[in-house]
Amino acid sequence: MADTTDHVTVVDDPEQHVFLARLEDGTTAGGAYYRRAGGVVTFTHTEVDPAYEGRGIGSQLAAGALGLVREAGERIVPLCPFIKAYVQRHPEHADLVAHPSR
Repeated sequence: MADTTDHVTVVDDPEQHVFLARLEDGTTAGGAYYRRAGGVVTFTHTEVDPAYEGRGIGSQLAAGALGLVREAGERIVPLCPFIKAYVQRHPEHADLVAHPSR
């Protein structure tokens, strides 16, 4: 399989309530949308621009967003199916889940 993974930088845009996946050229390739309250980030929807699908953008976005949440000392509620599945595949992030029994 060819390496088609782009380098992504994940940044938080709190005014728009989204973690953005930015490529090296500054292009925004996707976003993980959330609500934030009381130290809990509730992920509601994640999307990657169709032009960049299949290139590892979504996984890098999820990892970066979860890293930023961890750095901020917050927890998550993964309502978004993509983020929920990512956490299930990457148990090193399971400790971030605010309500693990749900």
